[in-house]
Amino acid sequence: MIREIELLAPAKNLECGIAAIDHGADAVYIGANSFGARVAAGNSIEDIEQLCHYAHQYNVKVYVTINTIIYDDEIDRVESLIRQLQDIGVDAILVQDMAILKICGNIKSRIILHASTQTDNRNIKKVEWLKKLGFSRVVLARELSLKEISAIHKAIPDIELEVFVHGALCVSYSGACYASEYCFHRSANRGNCAQFCRLKFDLRDSADKTVQKGKYMLSLKDMCRIHSLKELLDAGATSLKIEGRLKNVSYVKNVVAAYSQELDRIISLYPDKYKRSSAGKSVCSFKSDLNKTFNRGFTDYFLFGRKEGLASVNTPKAIGEFVGKVKEVRQNSFSVSGTNAFSNGDGLCFINDKQQLEGFRVNKVLNNRLFPLKMPVSLKPHMALYRNNDQLFENMMSASTANRKISINMILSAAQDYVELMIKDNDGHIVIERMSYNSDKAQKSQEENMKRQLSKLGNTPYVADEIIITSATETRFIPSSILVELRRRTLDKFSNQFMLSQNRGSLSRILHEDTDTNINAEDINAANVANKFARRLYDEIGPKDAPDAFETIRHDVDCTQIMTCRYCIRYEMGYCTKQKGKKAPWKEPLYLVLNDDRKFRLKFDCINCQMKIYAEK
Repeated sequence: MIREIELLAPAKNLECGIAAIDHGADAVYIGANSFGARVAAGNSIEDIEQLCHYAHQYNVKVYVTINTIIYDDEIDRVESLIRQLQDIGVDAILVQDMAILKICGNIKSRIILHASTQTDNRNIKKVEWLKKLGFSRVVLARELSLKEISAIHKAIPDIELEVFVHGALCVSYSGACYASEYCFHRSANRGNCAQFCRLKFDLRDSADKTVQKGKYMLSLKDMCRIHSLKELLDAGATSLKIEGRLKNVSYVKNVVAAYSQELDRIISLYPDKYKRSSAGKSVCSFKSDLNKTFNRGFTDYFLFGRKEGLASVNTPKAIGEFVGKVKEVRQNSFSVSGTNAFSNGDGLCFINDKQQLEGFRVNKVLNNRLFPLKMPVSLKPHMALYRNNDQLFENMMSASTANRKISINMILSAAQDYVELMIKDNDGHIVIERMSYNSDKAQKSQEENMKRQLSKLGNTPYVADEIIITSATETRFIPSSILVELRRRTLDKFSNQFMLSQNRGSLSRILHEDTDTNINAEDINAANVANKFARRLYDEIGPKDAPDAFETIRHDVDCTQIMTCRYCIRYEMGYCTKQKGKKAPWKEPLYLVLNDDRKFRLKFDCINCQMKIYAEK
């Protein structure tokens, strides 16, 4: 059986959503004006409705994030929001808080539910539990390997699995990070993360010896799995997700185009196994290049097992693409070795002798000699140079850069008293529209004019691959006005049928009280129970000891766990105790220390290959 595959793109706003669709996305996820895990990326119901209308022309799905924990006094607002989203035709909502199951059951909502990565989905039991609750899709934790994804798919083959393929990485399992709330009273589970993991730390041992000074010890590189899409599809992934609901439209265009083109290439090689879930073909006017948009360096993370080189310890900012080495430095300019071309306005950066990132803007370019707006004093010959803002590329991306069209075929036929147009596409949608018209015999063939009038599809999402004029029709005289009206009517009819053929959701199955899910609190990882609806659900179906949300508890104990990470600093530095290697030059426990002397103890759970971080009073 051919499996439908979806490239899922982020949308900060309506403009980004439309750009994602134009550049090849099969689905788009976007935040509403509240309850999304990116509080800075909210959108009005009117804009989401407009995005749905545009997307559904191509059978592109629109998913809305309601993936924060919810407090008791917010239940009515969430219910109202779900009703509005269902009314405007949203295809699914992404959920963290289990209270939404109760809400949807109470209002008999038919909207489809996806379990957000914020529900911390990293094992078979958790995914199986979510399926029994009525979720049609589970967004897996970013940390999972290819083998783990495959094992989940084999154990539960009838649930959709969504996996991240590109974008920023959180160092903690999503939904299990409480550092921002603890340190800054800004909850990541409420969409207001202060990015604790992008801060600069000293690494000290138990004797207060400084092991690393002023490094971004928890800041990971960005994920890039564009060369592993086939492996992910074979492992059972249904949806390939690009992260970036805070990214600009240039980022969306470039990244979506790159992944869409690679996905098309794979499907062309395996047409009997996979197909795209949406309609239409995107043609881009530029060559995509992932190095030219925001990135901290790339990693495929744990996809093929644990490895070193996951962190970007010198900077949490974008490094960009390597463009050459500094050749010669003068008072107000320098030259670059290599063949890269530069433009006025380019943003360049380098790692200085103190292992810190420095950046500057190019003011003037003369061949390979660059004149910065302000000459960096730390720049020296032989230093590697990176470009994190390509002005020429950004200028190009600010224009219209893609066109998406659905291929159709037209067949025009006519008799003395009527004219008829058939439209069909490659997926089997067919409509026929007939107009009464008494046509006369023409003195010469009308085929050329008939094809010209029918092919004028303008701003519609369609392009005519083939227009057939029957032999009996081409010799009849049919005015252009009649052809234009017939084309309009038939296209409207075809579009309506195409839209009606799309599945817009089914009633989510909610478990009864006597359902046995056979699961305990450890299996579900981060429960984050923050309201009476969620507590009631856990009490009814288990586990009854599901933990309360971190945000609802006082934390007066000396050691409070604030992160659970698969990433391990000890492994990253080459001192993993489970492998033969160097003896660590420190005395544990290790501590991360902020510049205000707040300390965070590292605990290495080697049995489970995890690093846990505790805040100390």
